[in-house]
Amino acid sequence: MSGSTHFEVSGDAAPSSEAEERARHLARSVFTVVSTKWGLTVLEEIRQRPRRFRELKRSIGTISDKVLTQTLRDLEAHGLIHRHDHRSANPRVDYTLTDAGRDLVSTVHGLCDWSRTHLDDLLDALRMRPGQEDAGQERAVEDFRDFLDTVRPEDFA
Repeated sequence: MSGSTHFEVSGDAAPSSEAEERARHLARSVFTVVSTKWGLTVLEEIRQRPRRFRELKRSIGTISDKVLTQTLRDLEAHGLIHRHDHRSANPRVDYTLTDAGRDLVSTVHGLCDWSRTHLDDLLDALRMRPGQEDAGQERAVEDFRDFLDTVRPEDFA
């Protein structure tokens, strides 16, 4: 597929070029940062409006200073957030989403919409697999539905 900008992120297929291999590596790296326990939560909080460290800490609640600091550094290093140091007498640093961060959050919201739309079909398919009964499956389904209920389309407008 010469000239294609699409590539497989998680396959064993040999890359057709060094650029595609770099793109795969970068995508995996971003996915790793975003899929941490706090990555998406921090992005969601910053998406709402520019945030300072303490505002993020208060709004998230259970995250430690050390983990929040590392999460912010990782998100910044991957180009998803911007750190603006006002260089004032009273230290003030704001965090905002970059264009890439906004696009990523929008993509995640699209995935949540897709999940809502197809959840019953996907769960039915899982239930029909022989030998795959899981006592915790119904609880996991309810947890997932609860999560999807917290992400509303109007939040991304």
